[in-house]
Amino acid sequence: GRYSLHDFAKNVYDVEAVGASGARLAITRPDPYGWTVTAPGNRVVLRYKVFGDRVDGTYLAVDPTHAHMNMPASILWARGLEDRAVQLTLEQPPGAAWDVATQLYPGRHPLEFTAPNLQYLMDSPVEFGPVTIRRFALDGRTIRFAAHHTGTAAELDSLVADVQRIVVAERAVFGELPDYEQDTYTFLADYLPYASSDGMEHRNSTVISSQSAIRTNRLGLLGTVAHEFFHGWNVERIRPRALEPFDFERANMSGELWLAEGFTQYYGPLAMSRAGVAGLRDTLDEFTDLIGAVTLGPGRAVRSAEDMSRMAPFTDGGRTVDRTNWSNTYISYYPYGGAVALALDLSLRERFEGRVTLDDFMRAMWRVHGKPAAPRPGFVAHPYTSADAEQRLAEASGDPTFARDFFSRYVRGRDVVDYPRLLTQAGILMRRQNPGRAWWGDVPLQVRDGLRVAETPGANTPLYAAGLDLNDELRVVDGTKAGAPEEVQAVLRRHRPGDSVAVEYVDRSGKPKSARVVLAEDPRFELVPVELAGGALSPAQRAFRSAWLGGER
Repeated sequence: GRYSLHDFAKNVYDVEAVGASGARLAITRPDPYGWTVTAPGNRVVLRYKVFGDRVDGTYLAVDPTHAHMNMPASILWARGLEDRAVQLTLEQPPGAAWDVATQLYPGRHPLEFTAPNLQYLMDSPVEFGPVTIRRFALDGRTIRFAAHHTGTAAELDSLVADVQRIVVAERAVFGELPDYEQDTYTFLADYLPYASSDGMEHRNSTVISSQSAIRTNRLGLLGTVAHEFFHGWNVERIRPRALEPFDFERANMSGELWLAEGFTQYYGPLAMSRAGVAGLRDTLDEFTDLIGAVTLGPGRAVRSAEDMSRMAPFTDGGRTVDRTNWSNTYISYYPYGGAVALALDLSLRERFEGRVTLDDFMRAMWRVHGKPAAPRPGFVAHPYTSADAEQRLAEASGDPTFARDFFSRYVRGRDVVDYPRLLTQAGILMRRQNPGRAWWGDVPLQVRDGLRVAETPGANTPLYAAGLDLNDELRVVDGTKAGAPEEVQAVLRRHRPGDSVAVEYVDRSGKPKSARVVLAEDPRFELVPVELAGGALSPAQRAFRSAWLGGER
């Protein structure tokens, strides 16, 4: 159920099948992902065991405390029966009295559930255990927050109160909630010390997992809530055509993840700001990360936002054994797309003087591609392409030339907007974090049989330009023996940008070499409210910031 393959079949064993007569049936294994059963009649009972011990949004975890089921990691299915309804029955462990939280349809008794087809089943995680459920209503829908956690009832109540504020803020973007099946949306939250931090959206629910507790990571947990709930519109219903229907037998590639995931990455912190859950400093820190990804990452010179999106089958939790050059050629479509969303929002507000914003674009996408009802649960009626998204921007802005130029330069091209100018509208300064500091790249050094370059230097760094590479051993820097990372940093602090530093090193083949590194100025930056930088926030900037981020920011 992810963009990359995860080989769930690796944890399946003891597969056996019996026919209508009760006799064992022959099973063969044609490939690593499935089994073939030869049956003389029209009934097969298939039994299997599956191991699962990872609490996150992708895998299965079963232990004495709960059963956390992401369906692609849990359920075998039969080719040709994808449109059949499915019944799922759970059994209580001996002596337990567990509850169930899921978006599946209720069956005839509390532990029986149904799905209308395979797509809906695979999109319906289950938390079966000691869950605590809180509810609130909005627009005739029920929002449930089902938590398996180690905190107190008061901590959960307080968290859910903020969840409600986020839900209201995101609803305001589109003007309405989606038509959830059964008029219910469910958060499945596992805040457990043995969980892995993750979030995974589904049509009417989302899995949120973290090893941290509410009391220690409240803002971080709410950030995941904000991101995943926005997906209820963007990707679960406003869905790229390349992902509809989702293919469970091969990797799913889409060139639109910059919008599906990246715009969601932008709206998460934006909604938290508008809801009053996050302060200005926290919000600007999030936007700093988005801008930094595209302005500081060397990968932008290699791939566009669409190209980055197409890398998902390799990078979305996939694992490689061979060395890649992704640190120089790839930027995650999450921050890349988030930076595009920020650029588009600020550009629209500037060009149309606040009359058109990114919210208008999202509503246009919702009206045409998300809101229309599909003929079957689990599907969408009008998935979109990149060309469709450009057309929606032209409609929302009333300016096809602007839409064509923006997509050409920043989505299909590799240009970057003038963020400092755009942010000035809101009284936000984008300034050097360490002005005048010499820099040869954010390259970690490690003491390992000498002092070695621990990661591939970025292609836009002075160290890379001088020819140094991964595993090179530094011997002497500017006449000083290089024995520890802090000693090298002390040498660099004595210099200014533009200085040339002599380096003696041994490459990975054992050959002694020398080079001169021409130091640059540290490119890292920070976003600072003008009023905290000794300036004055004008009435126009205050109004812009309030309209953008909400409230008195």
